[in-house]
Amino acid sequence: MSRVPDHLEEELGKLTPRQLDDIIRLAERLAENQRREKRIKEKAEQDEEVRTDIRGDDLPDGVPGKATLTKKKINDNEYWYWQWRDGDKIRSQYKGPVDSS
Repeated sequence: MSRVPDHLEEELGKLTPRQLDDIIRLAERLAENQRREKRIKEKAEQDEEVRTDIRGDDLPDGVPGKATLTKKKINDNEYWYWQWRDGDKIRSQYKGPVDSS
């Protein structure tokens, strides 16, 4: 049973073998990109630990009140970053290393 929508399968049936080969390569690239994005997102979720006890007056200049403090592990070292959403993007600003205490 095909998971390809009927209308798409019908349109693909009208293409030449060369066009279909090009579509195969495109589909493989798109699938790998989606897999990579999923792995990156999962790793980021594993790496971050969010502190919620932040007061607005603790924020440095340029960091909005909606920012959270996120701990990231990079090369076996841990660092704090301010992070916030700016439209469709996630913005970050380095805060400093995580104290061992």
